[in-house]
Amino acid sequence: MYSRCLKRVLDFCCALAAILALSPLLIVLTLVGAVKMHGNPFFTQPRPGLNEKIFKLVKFRTMSNERDAQGNLLPDDVRLNAYGKFLRSTSLDELPELFNILKGDMAVIGPRPQLVRDMVFMTAEQRRRHTVRQGLSGLAQVSGRNAVTWEAKIGYDLEYIKKITFLGDVKIILTTLGKVFKRDGITEEGCDTATDLGDYLLASGKITREQYDRGQVEAKKLIAEAF
Repeated sequence: MYSRCLKRVLDFCCALAAILALSPLLIVLTLVGAVKMHGNPFFTQPRPGLNEKIFKLVKFRTMSNERDAQGNLLPDDVRLNAYGKFLRSTSLDELPELFNILKGDMAVIGPRPQLVRDMVFMTAEQRRRHTVRQGLSGLAQVSGRNAVTWEAKIGYDLEYIKKITFLGDVKIILTTLGKVFKRDGITEEGCDTATDLGDYLLASGKITREQYDRGQVEAKKLIAEAF
């Protein structure tokens, strides 16, 4: 009953209440972000949601759009400025996702929405994580977030969807708040951002370059078809 009916109602009410309560902070971060990022303070990106339906996830922008002389984006560690690092370390960049929850794209708690180019490299079993709404936070986030391996991260997602309960979600919410205050597990060791699943599989020799390139093409096709 909870996972099928009540969870969505509670998600909507919690998101609406949070947006109203945090509206002053949202306004300040929007204005400061517009200055720090020299323009649009928001970042949108296609992510696979419930039943792999692709939606546009919205966050506060943490990286600039700086490019080299050839017009290519500079490396992440160059574009991730001090303000962006602050947003990520405090998880404030995630606040606009409250609107995704309000709309129904996401839930408060659930498997974290990954990139489309991550999904195409998952096995059929791993892609079962998309049989529920993706969450603002989830079991993987409170069990190590980006500091755990991809296999462990997806394993936590699959463990979560086996039994979704109200008390389980409350426990994850409370643990998430503790993690945020401690700024724990934000990035992988030695990395400014998390490694894509395809890059990880290629680097570890678990897929070939041909499989990697094929996956990238499939991801672009799925996004083009969605929008």
